[in-house]
Amino acid sequence: MGTSVQVMPLSGAYGEGPLCYLLAVDGFRFLLDCGWTDHCDPALLQPLARVAPTIDAVLLSHPDMMHLGALPYAIKHLGLSAPVYATEPVFRLGLLTMYDYFLSRWQVADFDLFSLDDIDAAFQNVVRLKYSQNHLLNDKGEGIVIAPHVSGHLLGGTVWKITKDGEDVVYAVDFNHRKERHLNGTTLGSFIRPAVLITDAYNALNNQVYKRQQDQDFIDSMVKVLSSGGSVLLPADTAGRVLELLLIMEQYWAQRHLVYPIYFLTNVSTSTVDFVKSFLEWMSDSISKSFEHTRDNAFLLRHVSLIINKEELEKLGDAPKVVLASMSSLEVGFSHDIFVEMANEAKNLVLFTEKGQFGTLARMLQVDPPPKAVKVTMSKRVPLVGDELKAYEEEQERIKKEEVLKASISKEKELKASHESNAKASDPMVVDASSSRKSSNASLQCFLSLKILLTGMTSARLSILMII
Repeated sequence: MGTSVQVMPLSGAYGEGPLCYLLAVDGFRFLLDCGWTDHCDPALLQPLARVAPTIDAVLLSHPDMMHLGALPYAIKHLGLSAPVYATEPVFRLGLLTMYDYFLSRWQVADFDLFSLDDIDAAFQNVVRLKYSQNHLLNDKGEGIVIAPHVSGHLLGGTVWKITKDGEDVVYAVDFNHRKERHLNGTTLGSFIRPAVLITDAYNALNNQVYKRQQDQDFIDSMVKVLSSGGSVLLPADTAGRVLELLLIMEQYWAQRHLVYPIYFLTNVSTSTVDFVKSFLEWMSDSISKSFEHTRDNAFLLRHVSLIINKEELEKLGDAPKVVLASMSSLEVGFSHDIFVEMANEAKNLVLFTEKGQFGTLARMLQVDPPPKAVKVTMSKRVPLVGDELKAYEEEQERIKKEEVLKASISKEKELKASHESNAKASDPMVVDASSSRKSSNASLQCFLSLKILLTGMTSARLSILMII
C-alpha cells in the first residue's frame, strides 16, 4: 500500500472502555471518537492527553457519552484544538447528551470538569456532513477525503471512510445490520476490500432473537407489571437507543389500546424530540415514505409525555406508569433517583435494554444472579444558611482579594520589565477572555452537597429484567 497508515487504540480496544483511536494517514493524525464513561474519571484520558495537542481532525461516530463524552474536557484541559467532523444528528443530539449529563451532575453536586460554556465551545465549530458527502481536507491533509456513511444503531450514526491515493481506511464501530423502525441498517457491506478496517465485536457473542419476538417480550414484560399495579423504570440514554424504544411503545400502546402513562424524563427531553422530528431524512426509508404520503411525523408522540422534572411523576404517586429516564448507567440522573424510590416495592420493575457500562450500578444489577444487596449514594444540593453561609462568603471574599493582589503584582512586574527593555507595550496587562465573564457555576457555589447512603435494598423486593 502506497499510503502510510498507523492505528493506535487509546481506549476501547482491549475491553469495554469508551471509544477513542488515533489514526495517522501519511502523517495526518485523526482522532476517531472521543468517548468517556458516566464516571468521568480523568485517569481514563491519560493516553488521549499525551496526543491531544497533535491531533489534526476529530471524527465522531455516534451521539452518546461512549463516543463523544470527553470532547469538552479534552478541548478545555488537554489542548485538543483540531476541527471536529460529524453528521447533523450526531452534532445536535451529542450536544443535548452533554447538556443532560452536565445538568444531571450539577443538580446534585459540584462538577468542575467542564461547564455548559465548555460544551458550547466544543460543539460550536463542528463541521457537519451529510451521508456519502465527500469532504476534501486542505493544507496538511491535502489529498485526503473523508465521508460519513450509514452505520445504523443511533440516529446519525456513522461509518467513516478515509481515502488517500485510492486506498480506503474504514472506521466502523457499533454498527447495526438490522433495519429498525427509525433507522436503516448499515451500509458497511457496500465497501469493497478497504486497505484497513477498524471495527469491533462487542455484541458478537449475543444471541440475537427475531426482532418481532424481542419487541413482543419487551412489551409483555411491562404489561405484566403494570396490570399488577406496579411501575416500570427503563434506564435510557439521552438521545440514542431511547428513540427506538419510544416508537416501539407508541406502536404497541396504540395496537393494544393501553392507557398506562408513559413518561420520557431527561433534562432535555422536549428539545430532543423537537430536533428528532426534523431529522426524518436521516431515518429509515419507511418513515420517510410515510411522511411523504401522509405528512404524519413518526415522532409526534401520542402516548408518551415529555417531562424535564419529576413533578409530574410525583402527582401520580404509586399509580402504574412507565418511565424512560436518563442515565442508562444508573450512576447519575433521574434514573438513579427513581431507582431508589422504586426499589422498596416488589411490584415494580427495572427493565434494561442494553448492557450497562462496566463498573456502574446498572452493570452490577445485571449480573446473574443479581446481588442480594446494593449500596447507593444519594446526593442532594441544599442551600447554605447561618454560620456555613457566612463562612463560605468570607472564604469567597478572601479568594477574591488574593486574585486581585496576584493580578496587581503581575501587572507591576510586566510594567517593570517593559520599562527596563524600553519596549513600547500597548497594554501591559493581558486579560484572559474567560475572566471577563462569570463561569456558569459561579451562582451555584452557595450550596452544600448532602450525601445519603442507602443499603440493604435486596433484589427480592424489586424485579430486574434485561432484554437486549
